[in-house]
Amino acid sequence: METIKRNIAIVCGGDSSEHDVSLRSAQGLYSFFDKERYHVYIVDVKGTDWHVNLDNGDIVPIDKNDFSFVQAGTTVYFDYAYITIHGQPGENGVMQGYFDLIHLPYSTSGVLVEALTFNKYVLNNYLRSFGVNVADSLLLRRGESYDEKEIERRLGMPCFVKPAADGSSFGVSKVKEADRLAPALRVAFMESDEVMVEGFLDGMEISQGIYKTKEKTVVLPATEVVTSNEFFDYDAKYNGQVKEITPARLSPETAAKVSAETARIYELLHANGIIRIDYIISKDSEGCDVVNMLEINTTPGMTATSFIPQQVRAAGLDIKEVLTEIVENQF
Repeated sequence: METIKRNIAIVCGGDSSEHDVSLRSAQGLYSFFDKERYHVYIVDVKGTDWHVNLDNGDIVPIDKNDFSFVQAGTTVYFDYAYITIHGQPGENGVMQGYFDLIHLPYSTSGVLVEALTFNKYVLNNYLRSFGVNVADSLLLRRGESYDEKEIERRLGMPCFVKPAADGSSFGVSKVKEADRLAPALRVAFMESDEVMVEGFLDGMEISQGIYKTKEKTVVLPATEVVTSNEFFDYDAKYNGQVKEITPARLSPETAAKVSAETARIYELLHANGIIRIDYIISKDSEGCDVVNMLEINTTPGMTATSFIPQQVRAAGLDIKEVLTEIVENQF
């Protein structure tokens, strides 16, 4: 008896500045998925334009009533959605809410966790209450007044200005002098109505992926991020201006500490699917490593050279099998 293949939608695009980056992640995922096991389709979402890009070049609209489409006169219904939208509506809980309403299983965490992790300021304060080390920060809303000297007094210089509720790398600035706050804030407010000003943490930047199934928790080897840029910005991420070392050059003790913190944060959030957590490893007054959580990406990049595929390879795993585990965990 022939096994019926599940229909998988790789949901990409979105409304943020990283729409095109999301399309590249979708192509990466499409190449990774087990085509012997699944029928895989790429669904591009932008505004109200939702469509499937078929292998023959046809572009077919999605029926938003049930997330189906018509191919050769037959209605195709999806069994599972793998969300790889960077930013809204796929990383802030909106798309998850839609899929919950139509009862379609998906790859990410639920509405609450996605909304929480999308807002960097809220996430930091939530995790701080559980003893997770994060940089001090403050929140500014569009139209609010602020005191540059007070920000400098509280957070010190340099500091980072970044959109508080955004999934992209756009709008982030490293500010070295208080009088440069205003232009940095203008850039950040172009991406979000709320902006977080965050204290600078000096140290090694690393990124670590993790996923969990009903049977196991898999913490992947961490990647060390080395860039000549001021910080790990868009150019460093996507235009090759960075050196990525997997596994990161950490002592065994620190590597174990980071892995334990990654697993703890995953459990605290009750996350789902593959997430990636970024850290700064700083030094305390005695020269010991301190693990500081920087941010969480619940729809990490999935091109062949992205962190997660790198880490999967370094762990000796097959990305095709990892994706199958994640999908089948929902059934």
